[in-house]
Amino acid sequence: MQAFADWLNGILWSPVMIYGTLAVGLLFSILTRFLQVRHIKDMTTLMFKGKSSEAGVSSFQALSIALSGRVGTGNIAGTATAIAFGGPGAVFWMWTIAFIGAATSFIESTLAQIYKEKQDGQYRGGPAYYIEKGIGWKWYGIVFAIAALLAMAFLMPGIQSNSIAAGLDNAFGVNKWVTAVILIVLIGAIIFGGVKRIATVAQYVVPFMALGYILMAIIIMIMNISELPKVFSLIFKSAFGLEQAFGGIVGMAIAWGVKRGIYSNEAGQGTGPHAAAAAEVSHPAKQGLVQASSIYIDTLLVCSATAFMILFTGMYNTQAEDGSFIVNNLGETVEAGPAYTQAAVETALPGFGAGFTAIALFFFAFTTIMAYYYMAETNIAYLMRGRNSKIAMLILKIVLLGSMTYGTVNEAKLAWAFGDIGLGLMVWLNVIAILILAKPALIALKDYEQQRKQGIDPVFNPVKLGIKNADYWVKDYKHEDNPSGSLANNDKSFPG
Repeated sequence: MQAFADWLNGILWSPVMIYGTLAVGLLFSILTRFLQVRHIKDMTTLMFKGKSSEAGVSSFQALSIALSGRVGTGNIAGTATAIAFGGPGAVFWMWTIAFIGAATSFIESTLAQIYKEKQDGQYRGGPAYYIEKGIGWKWYGIVFAIAALLAMAFLMPGIQSNSIAAGLDNAFGVNKWVTAVILIVLIGAIIFGGVKRIATVAQYVVPFMALGYILMAIIIMIMNISELPKVFSLIFKSAFGLEQAFGGIVGMAIAWGVKRGIYSNEAGQGTGPHAAAAAEVSHPAKQGLVQASSIYIDTLLVCSATAFMILFTGMYNTQAEDGSFIVNNLGETVEAGPAYTQAAVETALPGFGAGFTAIALFFFAFTTIMAYYYMAETNIAYLMRGRNSKIAMLILKIVLLGSMTYGTVNEAKLAWAFGDIGLGLMVWLNVIAILILAKPALIALKDYEQQRKQGIDPVFNPVKLGIKNADYWVKDYKHEDNPSGSLANNDKSFPG
């Protein structure tokens, strides 16, 4: 099974994927005229505007759900793994994929808002929806929905739960089966409460856990402040092969930096759009900008916090492709992952490292499993449109809890391999779709900018912009320029 997983990952994560993702992010950055720089103020202010409704959640709640999925074990274990096999230079490439990935996130999240639907009293949207409505390929939307279900409900929850179990076992000696039972009870209580409960939990837990983790990193950096010039020099030189020790693994630095960067911030993966579609906003570009900011929060802040704790304290190993050690500061028996962060915290605060890392992993991974369920539920809703989905939703909950339990009590290596397969499938399918369908998102961005220049709060009207099949905005959204409410009630505006 491990050999098959490694073989499939070799195909999914070929150089075509790695460099192609960088190219796509750069293309969208150029086409949006680097909105991630031009609109950084709006990216920040918009996340605190907007209110939830009966059908949707607020912009901040949608951001919190998205961050629940983005901020997970990839921020701790993934960052450490990137350094272990790509060297310190991998951190630079994680930053790079985050910067250009913000533009990718804007495109996919804006598309999710444009083509969202109102189903069973709540907003639904994501890649499957915009593939069918925007491109007209229903079969492709179904393929993505099935791939997302496979990844979110079956392949990826085990990575998160495995990390929780390993951390609690290492720090407090908690049996893995005990951890499994605790997770089943807590996750079950949340996912059986629906999207509103998920959003409520996320909006309180996510900011708390992220700020606490970053604060620990700042404390460690201050305690080792003399290392600041050396660490930044090491990161930049290693990224381009200018540091002699890491000169032979530049390709690995790029590969691992991009791979773990995508795994962590999920730009282009197609996960963020599910939460983006749930937001109650007056214009799709608003939530697109909010979701773009989540990439910065995830990678430039949380992943960097892990990297700095590890590099400032020197608590890491780095291996060459042949398995020999370029850096061996922790000993050959220490496995790449949370142990690096644990060792880093331990050097600054003796006796606190294992406990802190275990608690951080618990919150990061717990909220990610919660977000995975929401994304899987959205794809079930897509596949079951027009039919009673109660039984399908119940089966989904059982499958996710089962896969989470399996991952909790089994080896981490296979769990990560399965997770990479799920991620790779989604990235391939989604990136192809948003390359084909980028135009409506770019039109929405231009419309948003024009309305902002006029000094008005942007409101989306797809009919005026020539965007077809944006059914929610035409039929359900109450437009200020139409006294009767939706555009569907205005024969002059509604096509057909």
